[in-house]
Amino acid sequence: MDLLDTLTAKGLRGEIPTREEALAVLATTDDELLDVVAAAGRVRRQWFGRRVKLNYLVNLKSGLCPEDCSYCSQRLGSKAEILKYTWLKPDQAAEAAKAGVAGGAKRVCLVASGRGPTDRDIDRVADTISAIKDADPAVEICACLGLLSDNQAERLKAAGADAYNHNLNTSEGTYGDITTTHTYADRVDTVQKAHGAGLSACSGLIAGMGESDGDLVDVVFALRELGSDSVPVNFLIPFEGTPLAKEWNLTPQRCLRILAMVRFVCPDVEVRIAGGREVHLRSLQPLGLHLANSIFLGDYLTSEGQAGQADLDMIKDAGFEVEGAGEATLPRHRADVAAAAEGGACGTGGGCGPCGGHGAPAVEETGADAGTGGSEDGLRSDLVRVRRRGAGTELAPNA
Repeated sequence: MDLLDTLTAKGLRGEIPTREEALAVLATTDDELLDVVAAAGRVRRQWFGRRVKLNYLVNLKSGLCPEDCSYCSQRLGSKAEILKYTWLKPDQAAEAAKAGVAGGAKRVCLVASGRGPTDRDIDRVADTISAIKDADPAVEICACLGLLSDNQAERLKAAGADAYNHNLNTSEGTYGDITTTHTYADRVDTVQKAHGAGLSACSGLIAGMGESDGDLVDVVFALRELGSDSVPVNFLIPFEGTPLAKEWNLTPQRCLRILAMVRFVCPDVEVRIAGGREVHLRSLQPLGLHLANSIFLGDYLTSEGQAGQADLDMIKDAGFEVEGAGEATLPRHRADVAAAAEGGACGTGGGCGPCGGHGAPAVEETGADAGTGGSEDGLRSDLVRVRRRGAGTELAPNA
């Protein structure tokens, strides 16, 4: 079809489509889906070959957040039965990171709940970065700690962080519908602080919160304009006990169209399938690899992912290969731009989403699942599994 020929030609040249063309991708039919995947897949291979970057999350602090983000199981007032604990010690976090690196992850994402870090929290994270890099100097570190104050990004950079994640999540026009305790502008400011400090900027979105096609296109164009090296695409996990628990708006086909649209708008940028991959793509996950060049290995922030070995098998079976530690993620022209920012960012993309790893301190166990089966209205609560692995148990992390 003319649309896909035009988008493919632009993507192979590194050009950005028009807003109308991006909207048209989301409006394609299921009959056209494989053509859409094939077209976006050509663009993906042009810039990233058949490599898949693996990222692993270590959840440094879980729950207990004062913010009211409607999508989040850690939000103020959440009744989701998630693990709640305060800061991991550096050696605990380093032990957790070791499992992901052993599974093939080249980037470790350090995530902590909360509005933003205190200066003491930055010290804690700096100690954790040192502990991880002492064990493996080549590992990339991305921090995801919330809103940053002045000079905190510079301190993280000095401590050895390579990237900072802070997602825009949705369009500016609808941001107030999902969060009231901070603004869209606050999020933009944090991404700019990180980028200005020489950290690789990672910022993405959450699909499935009831947004329109226009909202999705608006936020992806905003991310491109913001200069994000890495765009994690999260698909809402509707946790029971959160305001968006009933928002089951996604199908596997819809998720693939969203990923394709992101790839066309961000042809030469790392696109990551982040939280909700298993829940919403389900058996079509391998098709997502033709669109995105990066995934998380193992569990997410407060929900369980599929076993890490299953991820590795899927990559191999789909004809892709795990990106090695010595390989650059971004194309040379983007890596050079990133490296020139404020004395040299790593230029390799990365970052986190609503996700996490293992290594939590001992907590009281309260059950394994957010739901025990499909409900009468057809909601798939049986697909959402609250993370328990690695929480003071003998069970190894699933990487």
